[in-house]
Amino acid sequence: MKYSIVLYPSPGIGHLVSMVELGRHILEHDPSFFITIFITPSPLNTCYSTGLYISRISSTTPSITFHHLPAISISPDSISSPHPESLIFEVLRCNNPNIHQAFLTISQTSTIQAFIIDTFCSSSVDVAASFNLPIYYFITSGAAVLCALLYFPTIHKNTTKSFKDLGSTLLDIPGVPSIPACDMVKPVLDRNDDTYQRFLDFFIRMPEANGILINTFESLEPRALKALSAGLCVPCRSTPPVYCVGPIIADRTGVEGDSSWVREERAKVFVVVRNPPTDDISWRNLAPPEPDLDALLPEGFLERTKDRGFIVKSWAPQIDVLCRKSVGGFVTHCGWNSVLEAVWAGVPMVAWPLYAEQRMNRIFMVEEIKLAMPMNELENGFVSATEVEKRVRGLMDSDEGKALRERIIALRDAAVVATSEGGSSRAALAKVAELWKSSS
Repeated sequence: MKYSIVLYPSPGIGHLVSMVELGRHILEHDPSFFITIFITPSPLNTCYSTGLYISRISSTTPSITFHHLPAISISPDSISSPHPESLIFEVLRCNNPNIHQAFLTISQTSTIQAFIIDTFCSSSVDVAASFNLPIYYFITSGAAVLCALLYFPTIHKNTTKSFKDLGSTLLDIPGVPSIPACDMVKPVLDRNDDTYQRFLDFFIRMPEANGILINTFESLEPRALKALSAGLCVPCRSTPPVYCVGPIIADRTGVEGDSSWVREERAKVFVVVRNPPTDDISWRNLAPPEPDLDALLPEGFLERTKDRGFIVKSWAPQIDVLCRKSVGGFVTHCGWNSVLEAVWAGVPMVAWPLYAEQRMNRIFMVEEIKLAMPMNELENGFVSATEVEKRVRGLMDSDEGKALRERIIALRDAAVVATSEGGSSRAALAKVAELWKSSS
C-alpha cells in the first residue's frame, strides 16, 4: 500500500502552479509519498497554458498525478454576486460528491495521509472529515494576509457596517500595519453580498484544521508570524500549527540563460499589463480573452519601443525574466507569487495592486517588509502617467530605490538560507511531513 497526499487547488493557473510546486517540495523531502492533485473543470483551468503545464509535470514528475473531476454545469444567471469568486465557490461546493468519489477511488490503492486545500476549497472540509483525513490549508498569500483574514470574523462581530462604508477607517489587526477598511479583499467589502458570507464561513472554520502551511519564510514576516503563533488573530479559540514552507516558486535556480537581454546590468524594468475587468458576466463561461495590445497600450507605443523593449503578448516566464541581470525593477500587481519571485531574484518593486488581496499586500510590502514603492492612485482609482514615471525613475535612480535594492538582496539571501538544508522552511516541511507519516 502506498502513501498519498491529496492536494486540492481552486481553479486558475496561479493556484495550480503553487500546489504543484508544494507537491514537488514534499517529494524532495520524502520521495516515498505519492501526490494526487484534483483538477476542477472550469474556464480558468481549460486555457492552453494550463493543459501544456499539466502535461509537462506529468511527464517529468511521475509521482505527481492529476485527477480530473467531472464537469459541473452552473448557469451564471443563478449567481447573485458580481464577484468572479462567487461562481468558483459554487462550482467547488457542487464538486463535493465528486470529491467523495475521488477519495473512494484513491483509497482502493493508497492510504491518504493528508488532504491539503487552498482557501477557496473550504467547502470540501466536511467531505474529508467524513473519511477522517487530516486537513491542512495551503495559504498561497503571505502570513500578514492570513492574520487579516483569520481576524476577519472578529471584525465582523465588532461592527455592523460594510468595509466599503467604513472607507479609509483604519482596522487594527494583530501582527500587521493598520489597514484601511476599503483595502480589504474586494469580495468582502459588502457584508450583504453572498461572497462576503462565504469568506466569513471559511475563516470561521479554518481554525478547525490540523495545520496551516504558508508560502513565506520566517525572516520575511516575523511580526505577523509572532501574532499567529501567539493566537492573537483567533481570539477565544486555538490557532492550528503554522508551518512556513516558502518561498515556493516555480523555479528557484535563478539561471541567467540567454545573454542577449543584458545590454546594461539592472537597467530594465519589467512591467505586467493585464486586461481591464469587465462587469459583463458572460465571461464566466469562457476562457479569458487574448489581450488587445493596441487597446491596452498608448497609441504608437509598440512602434516607438520596438528597438529598446520586449513585448510578450501572452504568458511570460516571469521568474526567468526577473532573474536576468538586466532587470533592475518590477512594476507588479502585488500577487504574492510575484512578490516571492521578485524576492528570490533580488529585484525591488513598484506596488500597483489590482484585485483580490493585492491592496493589502501593497501595505505590507511598502510599510512592513519595505521592499517596494507604492503606486498612488487618483481619487477615481486611476494612476496618472506622471505617477508611473515618478515611481519607476525613483525605483531605478533614487537613494530610496537603492535602499530598497539593498533590502531585497538581503531578503533574497535569507530566502536561500531558509530553503537550504537545515533552513527554517526545510525544517518546517520536514516536521509536518513526519506528522503525515506517523498518522498511518
